[in-house]
Amino acid sequence: MNNNPNDYDRNVENRQDPMPDQEAFLLQQEERRLRAANRQAKFGWFRNTILLLVGALQILLGMRFFLRLAGANTENQFAQFIYNISDPFIAPFSTLFVSPVRGGGNFIFDVNVLIAMFVYSLLGWLGIAVVNYLQGQAPYRR
Repeated sequence: MNNNPNDYDRNVENRQDPMPDQEAFLLQQEERRLRAANRQAKFGWFRNTILLLVGALQILLGMRFFLRLAGANTENQFAQFIYNISDPFIAPFSTLFVSPVRGGGNFIFDVNVLIAMFVYSLLGWLGIAVVNYLQGQAPYRR
């Protein structure tokens, strides 16, 4: 048995040399996982934002469709508010089809609103598919 204290220090150093390499590797792996999780969170935020905006637009257009179908009073402030807010989104579709009218023009089945809702849904789906593609997922998975 060797009682030289210098030999003990050399043995300890030799045993600890592989540890920093392994720790560095584990640290790199953890950093990669964190970057991937941050990237996934950003894509999730974009996806949720698209869903929120398209969902809010669908609700707004659905309210407009119902108000026109039910023959809501156009002088009512709530109906005017809904019509004014939704007008910019309906503008590209407003003259696409002639909507059927009943009851002297009060009850309007606005086909153009339904088409706008369909088109905006498709655009939202396309936006989510692009986000999924950029993230590396199949477009149909969420």
